[in-house]
Amino acid sequence: MPRSKLLSFFLPALAGALFIAIWHFIRVSLSEDFRFLLPAPTEVIAAFREHGDELWRATLNTTAGATLGFLAAVAVSFTLSLLLSLSPLVRVTFYPYLMLLQMTPIIVFAPILVLWVGPGLKSVTIITFLICFFPLAVNTTQGLVSTDRNLVELFRLYRATKFQEILRLRIPAALPYFFTGLRIAATLAPIGALVGDYTAGSSAGDGGGLGFQTIIYSSQAKYPALFATAAACCALGFIFVAGVLSLSWLTLHQWHDSYERADI
Repeated sequence: MPRSKLLSFFLPALAGALFIAIWHFIRVSLSEDFRFLLPAPTEVIAAFREHGDELWRATLNTTAGATLGFLAAVAVSFTLSLLLSLSPLVRVTFYPYLMLLQMTPIIVFAPILVLWVGPGLKSVTIITFLICFFPLAVNTTQGLVSTDRNLVELFRLYRATKFQEILRLRIPAALPYFFTGLRIAATLAPIGALVGDYTAGSSAGDGGGLGFQTIIYSSQAKYPALFATAAACCALGFIFVAGVLSLSWLTLHQWHDSYERADI
């Protein structure tokens, strides 16, 4: 195995071991009265075993909300970005409203969504959508309008239609920007679903997610289970980001400069 690949496995493992060692050192340094606030790694593992079924069920519910909201954000933002890239006049007209949407705190939408669509998966999906939408729309729009002007003029010289220009030039050129926004959205999707569970979730029909479990464990002072819930959310975020990175590599590695330089 090449040295670079060995390092790519060894260094993260070393960093993880160092993190656990620091965690243990901080916990041991605490007095007995406060040590319960920072459970030991073994206690967190024991909490996974004790609450495994309910954590698994909550993780699946949060995954459903995160996935639906994420996919909806990808579809809507890409369509809107295409419209915004058609002319500067369209961007000037609608871009301020995107900024307004981004600057509105999601916590304000939660009680409104509960009134409109009810608590549960629908509200969680919409909250996740709102959190993921803005970075996708901004990055994709930026990529579509940043196409090399020389190539645009070449297409127009050969009398390419607007559809051909968008499909064969602007969209391929915007893919690196799109995947940048996708990586950001993939990081935010589990967080959005967790916030949605916390503020607008419902446990009806075993529909509670990880955010709802944090409320339960916090009220019951089950701190190891609370850390286990956080670890499950981190694992979910890792899966989302790993999926996006894999898709990005499959799409770009054969022609984009960043991957070409990485292969040298």
